[in-house]
Amino acid sequence: MKRKIFLLFLIFAGFIGVKADEPVRFTATAPSTVILDKPFQLVYTINAQGKDLRMPEIKDFDILAGPFESRSSSIQIVNGKRTSSLSISYTYTLMPQRTGTFTIPSASIVVNNQKYTSNGLTIKVLPADEQSDESSSPADNGRKSSPKNISNENIFIRTIPSKTSVYEQEALLITYKLYTLVDVAQCVNKKMPDFDGFLKQEIEQTQNKQFSYENYDGRNYGTVVLYQTLLYPQRAGTIQIDNAVFEAVIRVQNQTSIRSIFDDFFDSYTNVTKNLVAPGLKITVKPLPEDKPTIFGGAVGNFTMSSSISAQEVKENEAVTLKINIAGSGNMKLIKTPEVKFPSDFEIYDPKVTNNFKTSASGVSGTKTIEYLFIPRHSGNFEIPPVEFSYFDLRDKTYKMLRTPSYSLKVLKGSGNQNTTVVSNYNPKEDIRQINKDIRYIYTGNIRLIKPSTPVFGTTLAWLLFIIPLVVAVGLFFFFRKKVKENADIALVRNKKANKMAQKRLKLAQKLLKEGNKDAFYDEILKATWNYLSNKLSIPVASLTRETVSEELKLRGVADELTKKLMKILNDCEFARYAPKSGQQEMGNVYEETIEVISELEEAIKK
Repeated sequence: MKRKIFLLFLIFAGFIGVKADEPVRFTATAPSTVILDKPFQLVYTINAQGKDLRMPEIKDFDILAGPFESRSSSIQIVNGKRTSSLSISYTYTLMPQRTGTFTIPSASIVVNNQKYTSNGLTIKVLPADEQSDESSSPADNGRKSSPKNISNENIFIRTIPSKTSVYEQEALLITYKLYTLVDVAQCVNKKMPDFDGFLKQEIEQTQNKQFSYENYDGRNYGTVVLYQTLLYPQRAGTIQIDNAVFEAVIRVQNQTSIRSIFDDFFDSYTNVTKNLVAPGLKITVKPLPEDKPTIFGGAVGNFTMSSSISAQEVKENEAVTLKINIAGSGNMKLIKTPEVKFPSDFEIYDPKVTNNFKTSASGVSGTKTIEYLFIPRHSGNFEIPPVEFSYFDLRDKTYKMLRTPSYSLKVLKGSGNQNTTVVSNYNPKEDIRQINKDIRYIYTGNIRLIKPSTPVFGTTLAWLLFIIPLVVAVGLFFFFRKKVKENADIALVRNKKANKMAQKRLKLAQKLLKEGNKDAFYDEILKATWNYLSNKLSIPVASLTRETVSEELKLRGVADELTKKLMKILNDCEFARYAPKSGQQEMGNVYEETIEVISELEEAIKK
């Protein structure tokens, strides 16, 4: 009876620990580009139990099937707190009716008597391939390729400039884009041009690149942007950009005779490396017009300028800040700091420049803020003249002048014993002068210089030379004492060395993976995993079983999902040793999963 009451109490406590439900999210997803006469899927996903799903009116697509409902849920209890998640998907299969760009309006669903709407979608429909080569269509699921169809027509890279005629210092975007009809596992740049005659600003690409469809020369290719850079030409004339070389890794299905239905089910693949050359191009750079203003510093783009002053009435020796802000888009990083003509009575400090730039495919944009700090040393009325900035406007193809307003500054008399102002974070051009002090004349008589004696003992250096070795000796004593205690605990030593020993075996497995030695590879993965578990759990290898490992990991607080991953690796290794086919790709997947599981176990198991 007491046991039942205790179990009921645990269940009740688990429900009390449930966090507040997360907000309802209802989203729609579909490919951004599809191909005419090729079906695709439209998926609506919601993280709560809903009802009365209402689809929008879709005019430009035929609904072939759906909705097919699928759901997944999970429950986690961490430190007595119970969290749960639910995901329900409604999948429709659509067929485009014609080419063009179309929109799918929002759908709606009711959750707890409240109506929720999804996001809308914009889908571009490309025309079908002019050639009816099924094996070369990127729309086919699981595209298959062979060495025979890896030609320059099936995979190539285009060099795409945003424009071929620009002015000096005008931004030019160069894009290297991959077009493929075969299965590409990886594509990296092997040799890039020097871009001689340009200043280069690379655009960071996302690590997880997704292929999209593009119709080029009557065929639909899978495309992805490999590399983008902004170029700023530094001289006029025709500038040649050399070829770029990329290295692509292509998955090719092994051509083997089919002896049974299992041969066709377990496909094996081989990675083939191919060098792809992106063609060079010529850029025509036009010189800037000759009627340049005298203050023109090379800024090209579209800009605005504003200014402000911290105060217009101060006392002697009080600091004042003049701030100028230049905003816009263009060659922002090459903009020079405008010159301000301050009155000669002011103590001037080097300006503080703050850049806030953003680089994207459309160019460099942002703001450049310059803060001029100065200190008026005498009273009176002063005027700070306007600050001028000149740039070449790309829209109007003319030079433009920006000018800030002038500022009047009234400086009042300060107190007679007022201290000199000290300013931090600025580098002065000269030391601050002392005002209202008597003149200190230079002594012209004979001066006898005597070098003072400095005692060695009792100084700070002498004490440090005595204390530092003592502290080091005490630290080494406790360090080695701790090491001796740890080495006496054999289980602790094996626990700490478990990860290092597993890494050594995994290095050998990686070598066998490169050599393609299947049997030895899977045997080494099994040895590395079992030995790691033996050392980590302090259990002899002979006593290790799947049940023993599962129970021990559960006692140590390891999540069930991680234990399942570990058991899957052991099963995959034992199965692959006797499987008729196990390609390089499958061996690589097992190797990566083993490293991931051991790393997660290292974090989860705490001694």
